[in-house]
Amino acid sequence: MQAFDHFDDDDQAPKPRRRRDEDVARFREQLKNGEKDINSTETLEEIIQFCFEHEQYEEALSFCDRLLSFEPYNADAWQRRGMILNNLTRYEDALEAYDQALNFNPADAEIHVNRGVTLDNINRVEEAVEAFEYALTLEPGSEEALFHKGVTLEKMDRFEEAVEIFQHILAVNANHQEAWYELGYCHDFLDQMEESVRCYDEHLNRDPFNYNAWYNRGIVLNRLGRYSQAIQSYELALAIKEDFPAALYNMGNAYANLGRMFEAIDAYKQTLDLEPGDVPAWHNLGNAYEELGQYAKAIDCFTKALEFDDLHYESYFGRGCSYDALEQPRKALADYKKALSIYADYPELWYARADAEYNLRRYEDCLASYRMVLKLDPTNAEAWFDYGDTLQELGKAEEAVQALNECLRLAPQFAPAFYSKGKALLLQGNKIDALKSLKAAFAIDGELKKSFVLEFPSLSDTRDLRRLLKH
Repeated sequence: MQAFDHFDDDDQAPKPRRRRDEDVARFREQLKNGEKDINSTETLEEIIQFCFEHEQYEEALSFCDRLLSFEPYNADAWQRRGMILNNLTRYEDALEAYDQALNFNPADAEIHVNRGVTLDNINRVEEAVEAFEYALTLEPGSEEALFHKGVTLEKMDRFEEAVEIFQHILAVNANHQEAWYELGYCHDFLDQMEESVRCYDEHLNRDPFNYNAWYNRGIVLNRLGRYSQAIQSYELALAIKEDFPAALYNMGNAYANLGRMFEAIDAYKQTLDLEPGDVPAWHNLGNAYEELGQYAKAIDCFTKALEFDDLHYESYFGRGCSYDALEQPRKALADYKKALSIYADYPELWYARADAEYNLRRYEDCLASYRMVLKLDPTNAEAWFDYGDTLQELGKAEEAVQALNECLRLAPQFAPAFYSKGKALLLQGNKIDALKSLKAAFAIDGELKKSFVLEFPSLSDTRDLRRLLKH
């Protein structure tokens, strides 16, 4: 199954839309009726704060500009303008506003922190860290500056340093729920998965409605192989946020890992109801049908994935395997070739191609494909066997023996390799070594004697081989 990215957003559940709209309407009515003096500094600040909290950013900006027309040296108003512009994703304008605020109040740590947040938003992460560090020189121990510095360090993949910061915050304030969340995220990326789960649990004890935390917790549990617990986490995320396709998709993967294919199929279908163009969901739905032996349905799903992404080599591979299972090697081979034209360094694909070519009796092509498998994966004992066995069948005894010896070096107890090597040695006329190899094969797997009698009825009557077959 595919690996999946984590959500690292820490949004709270949104306020009920109806109540928010009612608040805005009531506030506007007060303005219309003259209950609030629109030109009063105090009222303007109240309006700006109200609009900002209710995500009415364009209106907040217009009122903030009106306030600044009255008080152009008001550092707080310039900072508020920067925060509004940041939320409007007008980041360069936001930085200009923060610079104005700092002209009037350069020692305000909060302005430096907010400026750092905007710098982080435009990936100027080194400058963002500098802004947070400067804020900490102005206000040592500032929880807000430390927290945002930690988040930016995460973005820079400096997870160990971020962990130290979040742990420092929690040593002072054990109830800082966002720090617990980010600490869980860091431990996950550091492959400290048990600790990651513990931190997510600490966060969820304080904020049980954070669906992203339930989701990330599920991701970590899935990586730990605790699939049933992962499913429970995804279910809780979905109970809070029903339209959460990533949770449905990963829940499908967890069901698939448990071998519960019908439930996996249901989860993937729900994912596709929300995101009809989700290529991994179509692909894994195909995988689930393939696991159930429903190859025609699997082919339909892989084909659908390819309609949305014609470079998705995994779906060409999956569809090729389904065609192979339906004994349609020509179609399978076409898909394997297409997949390899996109991603040539995939030994399993070359292996599948070799098998399809063998089934089509394209033996020289088959041998060339096996050689590519072994070039990419030289420790693949099974591939060495299939390569050597094919050489033996084609009468290329010397090369076959070399390949089968390599197989046996990697897998010393692999009876079919001894058996095939014995046949190759017989082709060479090397009866003594052939008997040794066949004896080793029969000692490991006695059923191979029956195969030998069926394959070589005339040889099995010779004295030495007859004696060998009796033991």
